[in-house]
Amino acid sequence: PRTRGEEAQPRSPKDPTPQSSVLSPHTSPPALVPTPLHIVSTGTANTASVLAAWERLGIEAILTTSESDVREAPRLVLPGVGSFGAAMRLLEAEGLVPALRDRLAAGRPTLCICLGLQLLATASDESPGAKGLGVCRVTVSRLPDQVEAAQLPRDVSQRVPQRVPQLGWNHVAAPKGSRFLTDGFAYYANSYCLREVPQGWLAATTTYGVRFCAAIERAGVLACQFHPELSGRWGAALLKRWYDESAAAHANAPAKGAV
Repeated sequence: PRTRGEEAQPRSPKDPTPQSSVLSPHTSPPALVPTPLHIVSTGTANTASVLAAWERLGIEAILTTSESDVREAPRLVLPGVGSFGAAMRLLEAEGLVPALRDRLAAGRPTLCICLGLQLLATASDESPGAKGLGVCRVTVSRLPDQVEAAQLPRDVSQRVPQRVPQLGWNHVAAPKGSRFLTDGFAYYANSYCLREVPQGWLAATTTYGVRFCAAIERAGVLACQFHPELSGRWGAALLKRWYDESAAAHANAPAKGAV
C-alpha cells in the first residue's frame, strides 16, 4: 500500500526555522518523480516521518515487505527504531534477510537509518544471541553511562555521568573522500552504536561519551545512526544526494561480500 504521513520535527541549533519547511510555505511541493522509492516496513520504525521527508523532496515512496521489492528495487530504505532482536525477527519472518544481505553485500543503492545501520552488524549487546545481517563484521555496543576519560579535558579527573539514550542534536564529522556525507549537525535518538569502523567502509564520526560511527558508506549504501529525515535542511540535502548519486556510486565502486 502507498502511505504518506508527516509529523512535527525537532529544530536544529544551526537552523532555527521549522524542520518541515524544506520548501517555502508558499511553494507547492514538486511533482513526484516517476520511479518510486521502496521503504522496508520493519514494524519497528516511525515510517510517517520518513515518508514525509521524501514527499517534501518530490519523491514518491512506497512501504513494502515484498522480497522481490527488497531484491530488485532501484533504491531501498531500511529504517528502524527499537530493539535489534525484534527487528531481525520481523525481517526473518517476512523472508527478507537473504535478499537484504545480497543487496547490501553487492553495494546496491540502500539507505539504512538508525537501527537500520545497527542491523548491518553481526550482533548487538542489546539482544544477546540475536544474529544481525552480518554485512559488517562488528558488534553493536551500548553507549556508556559515563563520559570516557579520553573525551574529558586533562584537568577533569572525576567521572562525568551522561544520559542514555542520546536524544538531540550532535555533530557529524564527514570522512575525506565521502560521496554522500558532509560535515553538519544531525538529530540522534540512540542507546547503541558502532564504535568500530567496519573494514572497507568510510565512516563519519561523532562523540557522545565515546567516539562512534555517525554514518558509514560503501558503494551505493549509506547507513546513518542519526535520523536524516529529522535533521532539517542538512538532512534533506543528504537524502537527495544519496537518491541522486547512489546508483552511480554502486556502478563505479562495486562491493564484494561482507567485510
